[in-house]
Amino acid sequence: MILGERTLVMGVLNVTPDSFSDGGRFFAVNKAVAAALAIEQAGADILDIGAESTRPGSAGISVPEELARLLPVLEALRGRLTIPISVDTQKPAVAEIARGAGAEMINDVSGLKHDPRLAEVAARYNLPLVLMHMRGTPKTMQKLPFARDVVRTVSTGLRRSVAAARRAGVRPSQIILDPGIGFGKSHRQNFELLRKLPALAKIGYPLLVGTSRKSFIGATLGRKGESVPMEKRVWGTAATVAASVYFGAHIVRVHDVAEMAQVVQICDALRDA
Repeated sequence: MILGERTLVMGVLNVTPDSFSDGGRFFAVNKAVAAALAIEQAGADILDIGAESTRPGSAGISVPEELARLLPVLEALRGRLTIPISVDTQKPAVAEIARGAGAEMINDVSGLKHDPRLAEVAARYNLPLVLMHMRGTPKTMQKLPFARDVVRTVSTGLRRSVAAARRAGVRPSQIILDPGIGFGKSHRQNFELLRKLPALAKIGYPLLVGTSRKSFIGATLGRKGESVPMEKRVWGTAATVAASVYFGAHIVRVHDVAEMAQVVQICDALRDA
């Protein structure tokens, strides 16, 4: 899988009882496995599995609890998928054990702030490492004052994450950056980050962007102060995915894989015409 030849689609699978996007629909192992296979069939290039919710206001869970949710799914999928599996975790122990169960990529929403030792796992096994920017923690990120200059703040934070990864021995070719759309940013700032992805690309690493179904889409589409519900954000998501591709994203992280794979395919064709 080579970044840059075309935009890659990362399909999301939450094996949590309380995710913002699906409310625990895939918490049961059999449902999670069926969903994973469907995500691949729909056109995903990568499957991203998360066992700990990072929705606004959520609290963390222990390593044993995260593994109890994650491992049965990884073990049931072993040998059944042809696309690589990314594990969405902030914990070195979870990442290392998940890697032994078949995960080939680490997606850290804390950008190594939660535990810098996660980078050591990526370095040890030569795993791609996604470093995301988040202000605060999932529990506090929407309660903190928003940054005055969001692009500068995100750029500075991502550079610090890269430096921490490099100190741990992670090679530049392993690193992917994520601006963290929705993680401690205002609705307006999320749009600004999308429009200014080229400025973040100057840091020198591939970009992953996740806008799928997020609240800034619902709020923008809503009327009279009411947000559009989750299931009615597909077209809004499609617009943000198209913008992400246009402004330089190498990977888009989405829930509605079949629909967004079509968006990406057309955007890539337009870009290459």
